[in-house]
Parts: sequence; C-alpha cells; structure tokens
Amino acid sequence: MVAGNLVLIAGAGGTGRTVLDQLRAQDVPVRAMVRRDDERAAELRALGAEVVVGDLTRPENVAAALEGVGRMYFAMPVSPDHLLAATVVATVARERGELEALVGMSQMAVSEMAATGTGTAESHQHRLHWLAEQVLDWSGLPVVHIRPTVFLENPLFTTLAARSIRENGTIALPFGTGRTAPVAVDDVARVVATVLRDPAPHIGHAYEPAGPRMLDMTEMAEEFSRALERPVSYVDVPLDRWRAEVLAKAGLPPHVEQHLATILVRLHQENRYDAASDDVERVTGVPVQTIEAFVAARRDFYLG
Repeated sequence: MVAGNLVLIAGAGGTGRTVLDQLRAQDVPVRAMVRRDDERAAELRALGAEVVVGDLTRPENVAAALEGVGRMYFAMPVSPDHLLAATVVATVARERGELEALVGMSQMAVSEMAATGTGTAESHQHRLHWLAEQVLDWSGLPVVHIRPTVFLENPLFTTLAARSIRENGTIALPFGTGRTAPVAVDDVARVVATVLRDPAPHIGHAYEPAGPRMLDMTEMAEEFSRALERPVSYVDVPLDRWRAEVLAKAGLPPHVEQHLATILVRLHQENRYDAASDDVERVTGVPVQTIEAFVAARRDFYLG
C-alpha cells in the first residue's frame, strides 16, 4: 500500500526549512515534524504546512507523523541520537509499508567509509551517518541518500569569515592546501525537493551535491575578493591553535565540537573533499551557485 503525495519533513531547520519552502511554492502538501510548538512552528503553518510536534527517537511520535504520508525527508542537526532516530524511522516506516520514498541527509565523505574503519580520521557524527545509511539500506525501504559537501552557510565561511574580513581582510582557517567545493543550502534543498516531487527515477541512488569547481582556500579567498570588491587573502592557522582560540570558545557540545574539528578541518587538510560532482545540475537541471555569487548576494553581511 502506498499513501498519497503528502511529504513529511522530519527536521524543519536548515535544509529542511528550505526544502519545505520550495515544495510549498509548488503547492506540494507538506507536514513538518518539530520538537516544540514555538514561533518557528507558527512560521511553518503560515507557509501552509501542517505541523506535528514529536521526537524522532520515539516510535509512537514517528508513527503518528507518518500517518497518510507517502514521501519523507529525514534530516537531523548534528546529534549523538542520529543513529537511534534513523533506526526508529526505518523500523516504523517499514512496519507501516506506505512510503514511496525516504530521502536521507548524510555527508559526502561517508562513501569512503567501511565497517572496519579505525575512526582516526572521522568524527563520531560521521560514523553515525555511515551506520544510519546501512540501517536505511537494510530496511528495504525506497531510499535515496543525499551526501553534500560542506555548506557555504557554515559559520566557517559566513560568521567567522565575515569577522576576520572586516578586521584584517583575511579568512583564517586550518585547512592547509586541501581543496573543496562548498555548496549552498538552496542547491542541496533543490536536489531534495526534486527527488521528493518525483521519486521513482531516483530510488536507490546516492547524490553528492557540491559547488561548481574544486578550490583550495587561496582560490576561495580570491572568489571572496571578486564578490566583495576588496582584497581578501587566506591565512592558514595551526589546527591546535584554531581549536583553542576559536572552536573551544564557541561553547558547543563536545559531540558537535569534535565533529566540526574532524569533518570540516581534518578531512579538508587530508584533501578528502577533493571530489567534483555535477549532481545538482544533473538532478535539477539548474546550475549550482558559485562562491562568488553566494558572497556577492550577502555583501552587506560580510562587510558590515
């Protein structure tokens, strides 16, 4: 039995919110699952979404949220409960047998992992994403994995970059000479929304949304320079110093801090993000946004 085209978005922040915006713009019926009935939930209702309050780690909440749902987007913030939530979702959805598609948010470097990995070059969250993919695949559900590279909206490229650009015209990060192709949330959300609108051609696939070309941080700083029409240079900072002076002062939970230091820094240093992908344009038919265009559209934010 397959339900209708009602889409459940489990995780209505970040990409989830953008996916919701894009689906509602095309009158696709959407149900958003949130942890609290707060101001954000009211905003989602104003967009025409149905809102349910629940916890992805509680089977009874997931079962209620899935009632009448044909397609689901599973995304969570960085959390030690990621694998538990994925297991609950897979178990409940399999028992109900009504999903036409389950689109799961993962990470690009997950494709390189194996069951016997040592964990020395991965974050705990990274491992949870890999395990969650295994669970979803084992479930036999119609799954599509989304594995984006790092987001352009990440604080490393927005808040922290804006601060150092204003202070001294630099972007200071411990990325070494590693190359990367950051991607905008809008582009990743467009891939997800495209799959959710017409999932059949995509079932069983894994997509890796990335920016239009691979860049090292010096080249990325040049993109910022062109967008902001002022000199911006890259300063490579030792990882230990950056963790002590920047990351440790952010007040993040240990799980999140370890994830950021590993997935966003060590993997860049090791050039593990040097993998080109045209998945955004191939899936959506729309070219992916450049770093220069992203920064130019936020000129006032970066320059203050």
